[in-house]
Amino acid sequence: MKLALLSLFTAASAFQTPIAPKPASSLHAFSDPSFCGGLPGALPPVGNFDPLNFLEGADDNKIRRFREAELTHGRVSMLAFVGFLVGEKVEGSSFLFDSQISGPAINHFAQVPQPFWELLVLAIGVSEVYRAQVGWVSPSDLQGEEKFALRPDYIPGDINFDPLGLKPEDPAEFEEMQTKELQHGRLAMLATAGFVAQELVDGKGIIEHLGM
Repeated sequence: MKLALLSLFTAASAFQTPIAPKPASSLHAFSDPSFCGGLPGALPPVGNFDPLNFLEGADDNKIRRFREAELTHGRVSMLAFVGFLVGEKVEGSSFLFDSQISGPAINHFAQVPQPFWELLVLAIGVSEVYRAQVGWVSPSDLQGEEKFALRPDYIPGDINFDPLGLKPEDPAEFEEMQTKELQHGRLAMLATAGFVAQELVDGKGIIEHLGM
């Protein structure tokens, strides 16, 4: 089976919850207070999954930094997953860069004309500066303490960006939504890695493999 499809099926199996869902009103239904600083995301069948012992000896700040990194990579991967499929599906369309973009998605970036790159770098820079201001303590305020400290009241991933008003007010429902985002992000990271590997192996696009 193709690597891209295998990554999807493997990831879906690894992060699927076979037990009956717990009531949304049950706080900590998706977390273990004794694992990962009590952050959401510990679910059967993998449970408290830390085979490389990244959390061993980690303080609260380091644990939350790990979660911040996981969420950030998961969000980028979810966008990349959609970008792979949409980019390959509409390639050659007259409305997209004058039909200049073609081939597997891993080669699309190299074909994009200016000023796309300048705009992309600017957008990433603005986003990262905003995220740093919301969640991170300024290095000038640490006075010799450990650098890269998150604000004590900062929830990893919560940068106060919710234009559609989807964030629940109820803490239990918020924890459930955090867990759903984590699961989708984890699956997307595996799937995107599979997409890249598959296209590197045979030089064919994912859409071509799917016969779409």
